[in-house]
Amino acid sequence: MRTEELIHALAADRTVAIRPGRAFVLALAAGAVIAATVLLSTLGIRPDFLVVIHTIRFPYKFVVTIALFAASVRLAFALARPGGDVAAAVRTLGIPALLIGVALVVELVVLPEADWGRRLVGSNARLCLMAIPVIAVGPLAALLLAFRSGAPTSPMRAGASAGLVASALAATFYAAHCTDDSPLFIAAWYSLAIAFVTVVGAVIGSRALRW
Repeated sequence: MRTEELIHALAADRTVAIRPGRAFVLALAAGAVIAATVLLSTLGIRPDFLVVIHTIRFPYKFVVTIALFAASVRLAFALARPGGDVAAAVRTLGIPALLIGVALVVELVVLPEADWGRRLVGSNARLCLMAIPVIAVGPLAALLLAFRSGAPTSPMRAGASAGLVASALAATFYAAHCTDDSPLFIAAWYSLAIAFVTVVGAVIGSRALRW
């Protein structure tokens, strides 16, 4: 039996109980519920939500995080089964990168240089670095379980994609609380928190998703 045939046979064997597609949908739904519950029971929504929703910077945070979430979900789906178009999925990650890149350029143009440092540091950097990983714990666990219903050929990459999905989802929820709306802050601190969860996902996945 060729290697390719063996992989597909193993994939079929692992999906008897529940198909990967359904498992991922359930994991995403459960992850969203868990993330919302954690946010609302701890930090809550920022009190001026109904006011800042009419500004530009605040809603744009969700544009970026939701774009990252959608792209990372596509990547996770591609990595869940042998033969997935991983390269095309990776290219979609350029969309959120482009969105935050454009926002950064605009921010640097419209803001006086003296304000760059203040907007970059913000007032919630430490909270951001803690909150996003904490909110991501539940979604990450659910997604790793979903991956086990598939047959990822690279456990580490699969785990990393699970971490990326979970942290993008967590960042979307956390954005509803965060009062730092500058793209400078988002690019620095959100990215660090997301990268941390992605690395954690890769480490866990390399062990938990082995065949």
